[in-house]
Amino acid sequence: MATTLEAPARAAIGFDGGLTCAINVSDLDAGIAWYRDVLGMNLLYRMDEIAWCEFESPVARVTVGLAQVEKVIQGGGATLTFGVVDLDAAKAALDAAGVRQDGPAQEIPGMVRLLTFYDPDGNALMLYQDLSEQG
Repeated sequence: MATTLEAPARAAIGFDGGLTCAINVSDLDAGIAWYRDVLGMNLLYRMDEIAWCEFESPVARVTVGLAQVEKVIQGGGATLTFGVVDLDAAKAALDAAGVRQDGPAQEIPGMVRLLTFYDPDGNALMLYQDLSEQG
């Protein structure tokens, strides 16, 4: 039987309603072509300096990000990356719950702050705080 989160737990994290599904690819150009041409997704932007791009998905406030990596593990999965209003407050809530994290938050100035953390089975999840003018 499924359970739901109590309101205080949701408030402590401060979700903003956005979700990015980050997918590893071996070739960013090929990945962009496939997601654009086969799935019909609209490329929002590309950042070659960090081998990353992001697409608008057909689902409101859900984007699909592609990250070029040296080796893509077959059968791997997407990393769900949830938008939050305040990354520091969300990190404090994770800290209070004893959630394992992958180091400190990372920042791409003027764009985004990111924090990787893990569920009890070791699945990576991320939080992001939008730093752009749109966020």
